[in-house]
Amino acid sequence: MIRITEIIDKIYEYNPDADVHLIDQAYIYAARAHKDHVRLSGEPYLSHPLEVANILAEMKMDVESIAAALLHDVIEDTPATREDIEALFGPGVAHIVEGVTKLSKLPTATKAARQAESLRKMILAMADDIRVILIKLADRLHNMRTLHYHPKAEKKAAIAQETLDIYAPIAARLGIFRIKHELEDIGFYHTLREEYDRIDGLVNRAKKDKDNYITRMQHLLEKKMKEMDLPCKIKGRFKQPYSIYQKMLSQHLPFKQIYDIIAFRIILENIPQCYAAMGAVHAMFKPIDYKIKDYIAKPKPNMYQSIHTTVIGPSGERVEIQIRTKEMDKTAESGIAAHWSYKEGQCIDTDTSRVYAWIRTLVENQEDSHDPDEFLENVRIDLSPKEIHVFTPQGDIKTLPKGATPVDFAYAVHTEVGGACTGTRVNGQLVPLSHVLKNG
Repeated sequence: MIRITEIIDKIYEYNPDADVHLIDQAYIYAARAHKDHVRLSGEPYLSHPLEVANILAEMKMDVESIAAALLHDVIEDTPATREDIEALFGPGVAHIVEGVTKLSKLPTATKAARQAESLRKMILAMADDIRVILIKLADRLHNMRTLHYHPKAEKKAAIAQETLDIYAPIAARLGIFRIKHELEDIGFYHTLREEYDRIDGLVNRAKKDKDNYITRMQHLLEKKMKEMDLPCKIKGRFKQPYSIYQKMLSQHLPFKQIYDIIAFRIILENIPQCYAAMGAVHAMFKPIDYKIKDYIAKPKPNMYQSIHTTVIGPSGERVEIQIRTKEMDKTAESGIAAHWSYKEGQCIDTDTSRVYAWIRTLVENQEDSHDPDEFLENVRIDLSPKEIHVFTPQGDIKTLPKGATPVDFAYAVHTEVGGACTGTRVNGQLVPLSHVLKNG
């Protein structure tokens, strides 16, 4: 079980001036409130709020958020009331804890009605205070990490599927990819265990073959960046099993034909260096033209920014390379949480406007829908990656629904272009107008 002192040490690393007295008090209160409670794992229940608080500290959240994480179950599971929390910890912490508690209380009804109500509450909570959802995502992440202790296989599968359907897509929409990826892999493990084991085994075998390759490629990139006087950090990683599985499904490919299971990341200080690094990479290795994507100039709706390029590597294989600044890397890991002031407890820039616009749209949609099944389907369509991002020849990004054709793309450019469209090329290849477009 992680200790509160370890969490406080993490907070001091990113906020040396943090007033951790509030966190100390919240820890003492939670320890007393949960002293007789035990997790399914057999651990003291206190281990759960501590782990949730630790996830928030890893996301570099503010003191109020971390105190609320420690207290997030006390209203639901103990005699404590909102008034008690407000009297001891202030209205900010009480407001967040109450918000998390409301998300946990669902009426007994049909599965669709319960899920619809759960989503409605999450949407309203996001609109009210995004920190409520960040704690709920951290709460779900720790519960997924310990899901194997649940005794009922059917219940485990249902929780895992809900995580894949709702929680992982929300994390993605908020740009919190570190949490999204872990939720997806654990959810995959508990819903399609045989497929998970098969792909995980294939990836592990590939790791044994390619560990030396990663070291070699990193060395080549580091040498080139040094020659170009581009101080940077370079990481090489294998893609996650769920991501590989999704690609195999969507492109109808066997594992051996997924050539880009390794991705490299070059992290630099500023944007001009990113473009210089892209030029250096392309001078070393032949780029695949249609695989160059500039999300720095045209960020994704969830604030994600990077240059993506796929090149022909030293052994003739395809290699994906992502190039970004330190700040972009922070946003790619923590999403909207990276734009939250750990000192002031509020959003500190305007980059989040697209995310909040999406939340406002969700709020309006849920107010207009009274049928649970219709509402669930609408939100799932909006949450899940059922949209694609397609580049125009000028480098602009057009967002289209999954399944869109070149005609849809032409109309997205301009109605006159759509009306006059008689043929099209995708990545330099002639394709029929009925061709289904993909990202890129």
